[in-house]
Amino acid sequence: MSARTVPPFRADHVGSFLRPVYLLEARDRHARGEIDAAALRAVEDRAIAEIVRFQEDVGLKSVTDGEFRRTYFHLDFLRQLDGVTTDDPKVVTGPDGKEHLAPPSILVTGKVRHARDIQRADFEYLASQVSAGHTPKVTIPSPTMLHFRGGRAGIDAVAYPELDPDFYEDVAEAYGQELRSLYDAGCRYVQMDDTNLAYLCDGRMREAAKARGDDPNELPHRYARFINRVVARKPEGMVLAMHLCRGNFKSTYAAEGNYEPVAEALLSEMHLDAYFMEYDDDRSGDFRPLRFLPRGKIVVLGLVTTKFGALESKDDLKRRIDEAAKHAPLEQLALSPQCGFSSTVHGNNVAVEDQRAKLRLVVETAREVWGDA
Repeated sequence: MSARTVPPFRADHVGSFLRPVYLLEARDRHARGEIDAAALRAVEDRAIAEIVRFQEDVGLKSVTDGEFRRTYFHLDFLRQLDGVTTDDPKVVTGPDGKEHLAPPSILVTGKVRHARDIQRADFEYLASQVSAGHTPKVTIPSPTMLHFRGGRAGIDAVAYPELDPDFYEDVAEAYGQELRSLYDAGCRYVQMDDTNLAYLCDGRMREAAKARGDDPNELPHRYARFINRVVARKPEGMVLAMHLCRGNFKSTYAAEGNYEPVAEALLSEMHLDAYFMEYDDDRSGDFRPLRFLPRGKIVVLGLVTTKFGALESKDDLKRRIDEAAKHAPLEQLALSPQCGFSSTVHGNNVAVEDQRAKLRLVVETAREVWGDA
């Protein structure tokens, strides 16, 4: 099987990594006002340079900045769009006695506009650290997050008396401007992180969508049209992927369920290049939804968990890849960890050495299955 020369690669990853202790300490000091933004950025620069070497050393071809400049994977980006207001997530104790992350409110309070470059400077530093033969990747939140959290009630009716087409067009144009900014800086690989489509596989989340006045059967198709507005603005030559995430706070998850309710809209209707789909345990269901994958697209199978340090069996990974290949061609599949590593940092279930071992396992397995990582 010929090697992939464009992303996603046979061994890929979602993008976030465990923060080093000195970076966490610097972020705490900045929050307390003990160091300024320039001092924090210098610490982030050091940590990013180290995590770039780490990724290259384990054999990964795609390289991210570990999301080391972010507090939250989505809010840090969305807050920089004009017309978007958010608060922070809150840690609450559930009926089971365990701590859970209550999601933030994400409100559209005015016309959505791309007022400034959001990721460009971060990408430019990342690119300056990446060696030849490797591809720097930028991760951003999915635009669907501006609708799903609050539904119609979360979008100002004065700014947007009708959502279609004005709201969807404005958001797509804002995202398109950010993609063009990144492209002009040399970026060719962007991943959108989306929890909402995975949530629509979960019965509880589907009921919550109904309570907001949305039809959970219609939403995936509406979101496909929404995403396609963004794709239509993507610069030619840029790979645009989506990661479907079910949550990963303290090694727990927010949603479960087979991909079947969203599979056709996700794989057949969205004009994306690739998908990172979580398949690390039974709550993800089987691989039958992959039958909707058209030719020319890639699914990166998240078979290696980031929730716990125990290492998977290489034979088990190969067996599961074989199972997936019964529903989608092997040449259209790749392998990765199921999610980012950073969100497990407070759970103490994954250590830095576990992170390295899991990534090496992904690279080695990909080479044995596809002949190249």
